[in-house]
Amino acid sequence: MGSIEPPPQPPQFLVIGAGSRGHAYARAVEASTSGTIAAVAEIDPFKRQEFGRRYIWGRDGQPKEYQSFGPWEEWVTWEKRRREDADKAGGSEPGYIPITGVFICTMDETHASIIRAIAPLNLHILCEKPLALSLSDCLSISSALSKYPPKVVSIGHVLHYSPHNILLRKLLTADQVIGEIVSIEHTEPVGWWHFSHSYVRGNWRRSTPEGVGSLLTKSGHDIDFILWLLCSPSALTGSKPHLPSSISSNGAMTHFRPARKPKAAGTATNCLSCPAEAGCIYSAKKIYRDRWLRHEKDTGWPLKIVVPEIEEIVSTKGWDAAEEQLMKRLGEDYDKATTPDNIIASRSWYGRCVYESDNDVVDDQVVTMDWEEDPLHGQDLGRGLKRALFHMTYPTQAQCERRGWIYGTLGEIHYDSHKITVHTFADGKTIVHDIPKQAPEVEKSHGGGDWGLAGAFVQAVQNVDARTMDVAQAQRELVGCDLEEIILSHAVVFAAEEARRERKVIKWGEWWAKNGSLAQ
Repeated sequence: MGSIEPPPQPPQFLVIGAGSRGHAYARAVEASTSGTIAAVAEIDPFKRQEFGRRYIWGRDGQPKEYQSFGPWEEWVTWEKRRREDADKAGGSEPGYIPITGVFICTMDETHASIIRAIAPLNLHILCEKPLALSLSDCLSISSALSKYPPKVVSIGHVLHYSPHNILLRKLLTADQVIGEIVSIEHTEPVGWWHFSHSYVRGNWRRSTPEGVGSLLTKSGHDIDFILWLLCSPSALTGSKPHLPSSISSNGAMTHFRPARKPKAAGTATNCLSCPAEAGCIYSAKKIYRDRWLRHEKDTGWPLKIVVPEIEEIVSTKGWDAAEEQLMKRLGEDYDKATTPDNIIASRSWYGRCVYESDNDVVDDQVVTMDWEEDPLHGQDLGRGLKRALFHMTYPTQAQCERRGWIYGTLGEIHYDSHKITVHTFADGKTIVHDIPKQAPEVEKSHGGGDWGLAGAFVQAVQNVDARTMDVAQAQRELVGCDLEEIILSHAVVFAAEEARRERKVIKWGEWWAKNGSLAQ
């Protein structure tokens, strides 16, 4: 009888960045996959320790040297030294299992430099969206990774992975319930206070030097979602992507600017000292203290973004102490005339007046994409003329609960975040597909998209490492896209932003040939 091989070790993951997205993926990996969160790299000591206690070394434990790192560069240096040192080939301590994949959950502007730095380590990578803030950085990532044996690469486009959207795409492309798609109207209602939190006061309030803003950092999900439905290889479109022929966009910073500031607010720049605060819906006291702290008593997002240590304060000192720290944080402010801009830009100011902030990203934007007919030789597939209209807007009650209409040659579909309604012309029937409710923690994670994305990535890593799939097969069948498709999705956003800034229509074929065809 031959020896029985031991079961393979579960994949080991490093999480770079222990903020809200790092926690979201770690929870999903822990709860729904066989993967293990084995190490964390986070510059903030409190966030690093909190994350490690929750997912790695336990509440009462202490981290081993290979489990906890400050800057991500510290881990890269450690890992290179481990690999170079023959005495540590199996790890710095008995039982050490090498990292097989990395979740990159840091601020957007760091993604490209991190991926380029870890490319020689040849690890599987899941990067939170966006991949990078410029097309040149996206292409540099592709170039860096291409120098080494292929590994699984995934992006945080979680809309691909929710049960709702998986069913929607199946109905459109595999079942073809409304025939060939003629047009789509898709809306992302960001939510009035959510936009002020993240895109006026928060980390994503400023556009890049190239002038790219909220369309990438917030609605890159949605542009990618539309391309996933209309462009990506499928039973409807065939194996070759059906790319748009033209792209245009209009948008503006309609509300969050000094001209909209209530006259009663006078020269106030902070909600805590503003005479108009009581009548302002964007009052930081109303949003963070009255709603989330006092009424909801929810120490997760967004309170945890404002005061990262708030959960520990509540558990050790009580709600009054948490409120005291919250109000202290909201009271922090700056003087535009005397505070250097780099200091202002380096952090978020959650008590700052939304009309006196340093934001410059648009809060209402429309993107239009058109497709020319592009039939494949000898095949009658869904590659006809079509168009897509995307609308991102801030003043909505709904918060990120996408909705839309899709018009086809045989019927139409209306969808929101909870159900899909299909009407077919031939028989006049209307069928409503209700999406079963998931556990609350799963449901609030992009409708289960976070869990689906993490599960697909971990399964792809396992299959590739076990050699039951090659990388190309794992990318297509499990991840659902490859790096080229990820970059094309980002490129459409960059093209749309150029169209908006320069008030022109982008001819996609010419633009792509000039700005970075992957075929070059």
